[in-house]
Amino acid sequence: MGECWGHNTATFLILGDICTRGCRFCAISKGKPTFLDAEEPRNVGLVVKDLGLQHIVVTSVDRDDLPDGGSAHFAETVFWIKALSPGIRVEVLIPDFKGDRRALETVVRSGIHILNHNMETGPRLYKRVRPGSVYERSLAVLKAAKEIREDILTKSGLMLGVGETFEEVMVTLRDLRQHKCDIVTLGQYLQPSVEQLPVERYVTPDEFQQLKMEAEKLGFRHVESGPLVRSSYHAWSHVN
Repeated sequence: MGECWGHNTATFLILGDICTRGCRFCAISKGKPTFLDAEEPRNVGLVVKDLGLQHIVVTSVDRDDLPDGGSAHFAETVFWIKALSPGIRVEVLIPDFKGDRRALETVVRSGIHILNHNMETGPRLYKRVRPGSVYERSLAVLKAAKEIREDILTKSGLMLGVGETFEEVMVTLRDLRQHKCDIVTLGQYLQPSVEQLPVERYVTPDEFQQLKMEAEKLGFRHVESGPLVRSSYHAWSHVN
């Protein structure tokens, strides 16, 4: 956290703190969300300005209860951030919006620099790790973002140690490149509590380095790979 803040970077979670999905790796509360805070977009913008940030990451819970999945709220948050801090670079880490292209377009055309949507794991493990999500749909989100705005940078991430094999990781990395993903992050899954999936194995630093080299051969613009890597880790450096 200190490292990120030292580079004038921070991540904000919007759209509340209750998720409508049941991903088994995540400790965020699941259930039926309450009201949507209409003042949140402006308040985030004010905090970003007050902190003097240069790179901002905006992410959210899944809001399948909303007709647009929360995409308009994302766009309004980006509007206020850029209105109050014109020189800032904005990255969003979004849900899949159930594959709704109009919702995706709302976010992609909001003035963001990077669109991140995490694959998290390979197709064989999706039903176990990400019930409610679809592997092919997540890939389609990244591809559609490029179709909507050719100049946008797309990004995705995988967590390792939930039962995948090396070759399964490579399959997903190849799929990402085929869908024109620019940036990828690879990190170790850590069990948040006894309620979430157990760690199947701890990936060695050497394997993370090997995956980094293999991913770079595939043509990713930037690869962040290591045990402590998360979606926003070194986010400010991924576009330099």
